[in-house]
Amino acid sequence: MTSEGGKKAAPRPKSIKRLPSVRHPKSLKRVAPAERNRPYMPRASHEILFGIHPVREMLNAGRRSCHCIWMLSDQAQQRRTLLRGLVADRGIPIRECSREQLDVRCGDRRHQGVAAEVTSFPSMDLEAALLSLDNQPSPLVLALDSISDPQNLGAILRSALCTGVAVVILPKDRSARPTPIVSKASAGAMEHIQLAQVTNLASTLATLKAHGYWVAGTDAGADRSLYEAELTGPVVLVIGSEEKGLRRLVRQRCDFLLGIPQVGPVGSLNASAAAAVVLYEAFRQRSRMDRG
Repeated sequence: MTSEGGKKAAPRPKSIKRLPSVRHPKSLKRVAPAERNRPYMPRASHEILFGIHPVREMLNAGRRSCHCIWMLSDQAQQRRTLLRGLVADRGIPIRECSREQLDVRCGDRRHQGVAAEVTSFPSMDLEAALLSLDNQPSPLVLALDSISDPQNLGAILRSALCTGVAVVILPKDRSARPTPIVSKASAGAMEHIQLAQVTNLASTLATLKAHGYWVAGTDAGADRSLYEAELTGPVVLVIGSEEKGLRRLVRQRCDFLLGIPQVGPVGSLNASAAAAVVLYEAFRQRSRMDRG
């Protein structure tokens, strides 16, 4: 085709076919920093247990169902070696993840490179606790009045397990709960503890007294020394909070109060240290009785 001037006209460019727009899949969607740092929410009735000792003792105790275990990618082989024998026959999946992902899942950076999604801690009520105690000769029971600090509660539970406490009793209100933080503070000892949560601690002590238990409370100003008391037989030891000690009604339910001798200007031991001293004195007396 030629133009009017006789020159050959340039060919028309072919129409360029427009490609359809492509949407990125959701998996590639950019996640805002606030979304990345949002704590992981486990399924209903599950929680995230973290730390090598809590996870290992949870598996040893066998009282919780475990949905899966997460490990840091750069430490997975070492952690697998520690847990291999415990997960081999249970079909529990082990998944590797980054440190950032594990921080978010746990809501805590002190996870030691391992965490597990597990069912809630299996605490019991007073009726179940009494049934479990009926099968034991001269059981030792520990009641905690208003221990609100998770680190203190974890340390106390560790001492309780080491000294043969049959049941630990916690009030449902004004008390730390058996959470993953408490399990970690106890180095996993909480996973083996028989723990009862009750509505009214003073009423619970009255019930235990009716079942033949002696109730001994600890008090910094008590006239009677711990080392003058007989702590064999069915006994309930009651430890109060650091700030206020035993509450009035709880104190009134005690058959006697015991003090821990000490010197120096400091007023008293903290709750976990006091509990350890009292528990080991009871353990010493009971061990001597067992040896005859």
